Amino acid sequence: MVNDEASLGYHSVTLDPEGVTVTAEAPHRIRTMRGRDPRESHRASTPLELLYDLTFAVAFGVAGSQLAHYLAEGHFQTATSGFLFAMWAICWTWVNFSWFASAFDTDDWAYRLAVMVQMVGVIILTLGLPVMYTSFDGTGSVNNGTMVLGYVVMRVGMVYLWLRAARDCPELRSTCLTYAGCLVVAQVGWIALAFVRVDRPTFLVLGFILMVIELVGPVIAETRKAGGTPWHAHHIAERYSLLTIITLGEGIIGTVASLSVLVELDHGWTPEAFGLAFAGIALTLGMWWGYFAVDPIPALEAHRDRSFGWGYGHLLIFTAIAATGAGLHVAAYYLEHQSHLSAFLTVLAVVFPVGLFVMTLFGLYYQLYRQFDLLHGMLLVLTMIALAVPLVMAASGVAVQWCLMVLCLAPMVTVIGYEGWGHRHMAAVLANLQTSD
Repeated sequence: MVNDEASLGYHSVTLDPEGVTVTAEAPHRIRTMRGRDPRESHRASTPLELLYDLTFAVAFGVAGSQLAHYLAEGHFQTATSGFLFAMWAICWTWVNFSWFASAFDTDDWAYRLAVMVQMVGVIILTLGLPVMYTSFDGTGSVNNGTMVLGYVVMRVGMVYLWLRAARDCPELRSTCLTYAGCLVVAQVGWIALAFVRVDRPTFLVLGFILMVIELVGPVIAETRKAGGTPWHAHHIAERYSLLTIITLGEGIIGTVASLSVLVELDHGWTPEAFGLAFAGIALTLGMWWGYFAVDPIPALEAHRDRSFGWGYGHLLIFTAIAATGAGLHVAAYYLEHQSHLSAFLTVLAVVFPVGLFVMTLFGLYYQLYRQFDLLHGMLLVLTMIALAVPLVMAASGVAVQWCLMVLCLAPMVTVIGYEGWGHRHMAAVLANLQTSD
């Protein structure tokens, strides 16, 4: 089921005694979607995938700014429920496409146009986020119609691609049709929910049921007797890491945007502005460093069945990173005297997502390597202390910017642990993984 045409690129190359002959082919001509080789060497993210990810950078930014706004206003239920729903909608469509692309990317003109359709859908979804938050903040019905329209557009492109793969790849036809069928069933449910117009509690209950259907669909498809799709371990790990970096970048952009207002209001750099800037960069660096401390590729290659927990767990990673950026934005609101939150709640708005991020990292490591020892236990305990100290400081009246600067130590606990001792432990784990294989 390997698509040799996709791996050849745009030129055919033949060797002869006198040198290399290159024969030009029509660029991006239609290719048979037979599935990529999961052992293909030098498989990396494509320029089209990177362009596709940029639409999600915008979506994360809008979701985070809305979270920061409603948190600063003290509307906690609106902020949390709206943000969780927004992040689910944003991340899930990225997951749908990225795993498909890892298995079936042909990069021909029809594939590129299908990706463009999905990009349009992401933009429509993003435009619907503020309306959804506003409806969550009221007592009437939830208005997610624009978001659903965006999903309809996106899934037109996705269903087309799955049906095309089903046609061109007979040995995986049932798997591809299962994916397409689950997408259609779930989308019908979301459309119906958009038309029914229920209040927020009812919407969240019904929406949770539809989310479960969405999550179960890939599990059913990948565990069919026909076998799973030929996704590439190195490629999919790179895709997730790149979106992680993009999400981290959105946190920096949000912090800089709010910080610029603070600097203008105070006519220059004050200790508050400096503290917030330092905290934003240091937290971003610590979270980035911690994320890349462990390589997931060996485990994904050796145990493809563990990819579900790892892939789904990243929904929490992306959510925690985006929420951290929003929390820093809330801190800027506080320093600008534009927030209804106390100093303690302001610091908590950053502490909680940072803690969620670190805890999820440990969970993903265990999901992949099934290893947990004294080192990890010590790192967790020290991380909990590093998360608690800023809250104690804020409750004691210490300025918010100093609390956030201390908070920067929390993700660095894991970094220092792995740089000092964890790398040896990881080498032993990888050696055991190879031995067991």
